[in-house]
Amino acid sequence: MKKEAYFSPDSIAARAKSMLASLPDFRRGSALEPRRAALLVLDMQAYFLDPASHAFVPSAPAILPNLQRLIAAFAARRRPVVFTRHTNTPADAASMARWWRDLLAPDSPASAILPALDVTQGLVIEKHQYDAFYQTELEQVLRAAGAEQVVVTGVMTHLCCETTARAAFVRGFEVFFVADGTATYTEAFHRAALLNLTHGFAIPALTEEILEAFR
Repeated sequence: MKKEAYFSPDSIAARAKSMLASLPDFRRGSALEPRRAALLVLDMQAYFLDPASHAFVPSAPAILPNLQRLIAAFAARRRPVVFTRHTNTPADAASMARWWRDLLAPDSPASAILPALDVTQGLVIEKHQYDAFYQTELEQVLRAAGAEQVVVTGVMTHLCCETTARAAFVRGFEVFFVADGTATYTEAFHRAALLNLTHGFAIPALTEEILEAFR
C-alpha cells in the first residue's frame, strides 16, 4: 500500500470541504451544543506522527493546528478533552498482534503523545484496541461530565477513529466526526470512513463548524 499526503497545511481546508460536499445528505441529529459535548483526540503519538516511523501517517501533521484550536476551545469552556494513547503488550494485544505483528510497547518513546498537543488541558486514557471505549474508563468519564455528544478527531480515520465513533453511537452518544481533524494512510480510506459513518453513525463536520458552536 502506498501512503498519501492527501492533506497538507495549504490544502486541508479546501480538500476536507470538498469531501463533505461529495457525501449524500444522510445527516441526522441536532447541532453541536458545547455544554453537552466532549472532545476525543485519538492516538496522536510519535508512532504515527514521526516521519521516521514505519507507521507514519503523511497527512497527520496537517491536522495538528485544527486539533490545537479544538482543544483550546473545549478547555476554555471547561468541557472534557480526552486524549488516548494506544499501546500493546502480549497480554492485551489479542488480535492486534496477529494482524499487525508489531506492538507499540508502553515504554517505547514512540508511544508518547506529541508535545505539540497540550495534554494538561484534558485527560489521557490508555487503550489497547481500536475502540477507545473497550476496557477503558472512557464512558464513565464522559457520563460523569454530563457529555451526550462526542467530537472525534485523531488517527487513523478508518481504524481507531471510525471504530470509536461506532462504539460511541451504540452507547447513545451523538457523534460528530471531524473530516479535517482526522487522518489516515490514503484518501480512499478517509473518504470511505466518512461515507460509512455518515450513513448510520455520525454527523460529518469541519473544524470551523465545531468552533463556530463555541462562539
